[in-house]
Amino acid sequence: MLSASLLLLFLVLFLALAFDFINGFHDTANAIATSVSTGVLTARRAIAMAAVLNFAGAMLVGTAVAKTIGKGIIDPQFATQWLVASALLGAIVWNLLTWWWELPSSSSHALIGGIVGAGVAGHGWKTLHPDGLEPILGGLLLSPLIGFGAAFAIMVALLWAVRRLSPHLVSSMFRVLQVMSAAFMSFSHGTNDAQKSMGIITLALMSYGAIDDFNVPIWVMFICAVAMGLGTSAGGWKIIKTMGTKIVKMQPIHGFAAETAAALTIVCASRFGLPISTTHIISGSIMGVGATRRLSAVRWGVAGNMVIAWILTIPITAALSAAFYMLGHYYLGLS
Repeated sequence: MLSASLLLLFLVLFLALAFDFINGFHDTANAIATSVSTGVLTARRAIAMAAVLNFAGAMLVGTAVAKTIGKGIIDPQFATQWLVASALLGAIVWNLLTWWWELPSSSSHALIGGIVGAGVAGHGWKTLHPDGLEPILGGLLLSPLIGFGAAFAIMVALLWAVRRLSPHLVSSMFRVLQVMSAAFMSFSHGTNDAQKSMGIITLALMSYGAIDDFNVPIWVMFICAVAMGLGTSAGGWKIIKTMGTKIVKMQPIHGFAAETAAALTIVCASRFGLPISTTHIISGSIMGVGATRRLSAVRWGVAGNMVIAWILTIPITAALSAAFYMLGHYYLGLS
């Protein structure tokens, strides 16, 4: 008969892969919405490409982000199986709600909020790593601004470079280039987001005693990459509509600039082990591109609703995860 500890480990594995899958279809829009909205790719082809490249990104670019998630937010010695499961439950619930409401909120914010909430509920504020949280929160806050600024700069440079070319030629050129930028964006998404579930699963394995130190096993990398790819292949149609059409109207040159700026930012963050929000970055990049035309080209009302969701995500997921932890701990005796 399986022990309660092993059953909880299986629960964490299931929830982590479910979070990864949901992250895939929730954040599919990050990589492909601009390509679909400009007509460069059909939704079906864009999703298939994103699924393959999400998998590739998850497998090929190290595990620095996974280590930040697993060790940088709370002290691993406090990370019991139920605490980790509670963090995942809070993040999953919020991701599903924001998907239903068509809000492109951040899976990174959701997971970080969940870990913080469950950790504090289980062991108090002493469980948190202030030195680890500071760069994480700084990255989350600055990333959309970096995406905005980079996209604005790239767009201005492109407009200057093509100023003597005919609109038809510019459109034809960037229809091809945007396929490449969408591929780059899909790959970069896999380098950062799939590692978050890798970090959670590795943390749970350490808590169970299956591994002695925080090194992500290759089989964990593989199953997380597969879950991310499968989730991406399911598509996130509701959020694709919001990201691709409701913020600003774009042509292929705008989509290329936004995706390139966002992908460069994400890859750099992954190299430094920062679990940033791909949603925030591509949203900021789209706004940056729109702002080069005129400020009124950006639908700031839609952008405002997204910002509200971003602000609320960490406190809400922290509260949800804390509630899950306390319900399981006090009524079911889970730890």
